[in-house]
Amino acid sequence: MVKELNSIVVAEIKALEDLLQCLDRQHEYVAKNDVFKMEKIVEEINSCNKEIAKLEMERRKLTNGESMGKIVDSLNDKELEENYRKARKLIEELKVQKETNEILIKQGLGYTNRMLQVLNPDRQPKTYGAYGKMKR
Repeated sequence: MVKELNSIVVAEIKALEDLLQCLDRQHEYVAKNDVFKMEKIVEEINSCNKEIAKLEMERRKLTNGESMGKIVDSLNDKELEENYRKARKLIEELKVQKETNEILIKQGLGYTNRMLQVLNPDRQPKTYGAYGKMKR
């Protein structure tokens, strides 16, 4: 069981590294405002996510849904423990990169919306309500 679990964790590490590379490229494309490459990278990110989910299901079948932390502690296997730590570290890096990309995308969308409002203002007549405030 230890060898099978370790091989799954190693495969997960490889898949996580691939996903991190995709997110790095996405960050680059967002920074350069390359819309077409951003659209293409989404497909690659989805395929990486599917691969990770497949490996996760294999691992859960092998461990019967038990927590990996408990399993790693109980087996006392150095190689498995190191691989597990590496996978956890990669997951944290992925979270940071994903959040960074999301923030950049939201900033870009906010800027675009503000520019559209400036270029194409609201043309409806402005009226005042009962309390003296403008209605829209």
